[in-house]
Amino acid sequence: MRMGYIPSFCTACYREGRTGDRFMRLCKSKQIQNCCHPNALMTLKEYLEDYASEDTVQIGNALITKELENIPNPKARETAAKYIHEIVNGKRDFRF
Repeated sequence: MRMGYIPSFCTACYREGRTGDRFMRLCKSKQIQNCCHPNALMTLKEYLEDYASEDTVQIGNALITKELENIPNPKARETAAKYIHEIVNGKRDFRF
């Protein structure tokens, strides 16, 4: 995370059935950024809330704040920010 990489614990595509041709359509249209990027940020936030050391929490939260702005679709960005806030309040398992 110090290098700007987002660790992802995401399994959303698999759980949503986005495999094979369906997954490739999202990749080729570049819409996957509106799924993978928010999902990576949300699963990182869950990890930070549940397991991380204080140092890791600080680094991770700064990365999440920065990377939320890089979600291309404004609606996806807004929804991801809302879900991240709800993760802080104990909710889990959000996915795009």
